[in-house]
Amino acid sequence: MSRSVRTSPEGSGQGLNEAYDTALLDLDGVVYAGGNAIAYAVESLGTARDGGMRLAYVTNNALRTPDTVAAHLTELGIATDAGDVITSAQAVARLISEQVPPGARVLVIGGEGLRVALRERGLEPVESAEDDPAAVVQGFGGPELPWGRFAEACYAIARGVPWYASNTDLTIPSARGIAPGNGAAVEVVRIATGAEPQVAGKPLPPMHRETILRTGARRPLVVGDRLDTDIEGAFNGEVDSLLVLTGVTDGAQLLAAPPQHRPTYVDADLRGLLTGQPQVTGGADDGFRCGGWTATAGEERLELAGDGSPLDGLRALCAAAWTAGGERGCGLDSGKALARLGL
Repeated sequence: MSRSVRTSPEGSGQGLNEAYDTALLDLDGVVYAGGNAIAYAVESLGTARDGGMRLAYVTNNALRTPDTVAAHLTELGIATDAGDVITSAQAVARLISEQVPPGARVLVIGGEGLRVALRERGLEPVESAEDDPAAVVQGFGGPELPWGRFAEACYAIARGVPWYASNTDLTIPSARGIAPGNGAAVEVVRIATGAEPQVAGKPLPPMHRETILRTGARRPLVVGDRLDTDIEGAFNGEVDSLLVLTGVTDGAQLLAAPPQHRPTYVDADLRGLLTGQPQVTGGADDGFRCGGWTATAGEERLELAGDGSPLDGLRALCAAAWTAGGERGCGLDSGKALARLGL
């Protein structure tokens, strides 16, 4: 993938499962939400795997261990081994292990996924600032994480202990809606201490490095629902990406995306792995065309004419918006055009 400014989603004459050797799949909002499989996910992933595509599950959620995630996916009907799961806990544990002595103690503010990943790197998880930790690591601890854990982190950080975070996602999808993520908890500690953590998770390079080291992917495709983690992570790693509209990103956010948040491909859900992608044609002068739709950028708003698949209309709108936005996000009103598509 070129680092030049993307002005349109790309087309593909092949199914994406044939064009790429490995799918690097986010979990929350892509494969499941609130623990339940998203529509078409199980069938689509099974077909892609049976056709020879490797599936790797790459998640910023540091709470659960790879064994637990693999068991959950298998229960949903997606046969998965622990080695197919890469977590931000693993990425941050490697980052810490490269900066502290072997066997060092690490104060854990989070769940079992962090503890398992630290032990994998030969580090000793501890629970108190009084345990003389060489580092503090913070990861998603779930809704039951006690408030006192944040205080424990603050005590250690105030003494000069380096602070690490698995990720800084402000939100996480759940069955009931959008809930606070680890980034919200990190903000609590940041406000109290004035410190800045080293962050490992998507979209930053430590997570991409961890993923490539563990999968050996040669032509990977990042598949995600978040522009600021999944798609930006693919941009930073200079690999292609597929945005699915089953999670937190809506049409208006996609059209307003700055260059680092513009995916290579856009589709409704994981069925997009199994298909080619239509080409957007035309240009700013005569409009961008996809399927039966033509999109143009007016002085104040994006305009859409025609009829056909809503996804084709969205792809055409992306081309108009991203071209108009150039090296920044597009600020044109997209409400009327998206309403025509039911998005």
